[in-house]
Amino acid sequence: MNIWLVIVIGVAGSVLGRYILLLYAPILAKMYLKESKNNDIQILREKMRENVWKGQMIILAYSLLPLPTTPLFLGAGISKIKAKYIIPAFIIGKFTSDTIALFAGAYAVENTQTIIDNTFSWKSALSLVFGLILIFCLFVIDWRTLIHSKKLILNFKIWK
Repeated sequence: MNIWLVIVIGVAGSVLGRYILLLYAPILAKMYLKESKNNDIQILREKMRENVWKGQMIILAYSLLPLPTTPLFLGAGISKIKAKYIIPAFIIGKFTSDTIALFAGAYAVENTQTIIDNTFSWKSALSLVFGLILIFCLFVIDWRTLIHSKKLILNFKIWK
């Protein structure tokens, strides 16, 4: 199989999936989150508008890391950041990280048994916990107060 074709198709699928997430996240947030929490997350859009290039670099750096991008796109979607501000940096980061991952996959193919033996490891559990913590932070941190007043306030009353 042509590795470059796999990379292009994989990145295209990932971008399409994240674009769909951007579209339906505000709808779900409106249905399930309190209006005050939705307004709080809007601060992310304001910060992105202040310095688009800085936001692009943050998105690029985040998408280069082996972290789940669901929290990033949930936050962007809920705050109604336009796709043109987030997708280009994501494409570059995703293409780069996927290319590295696929070429590193050659090593993985040679060590299949070791990988199977370590499927449920502390690393996989830690990755899951870290992703859940990111989503938790997105919803319970009062972002407006944190950014404007530099005070960390947690609000657990986010559901309608």
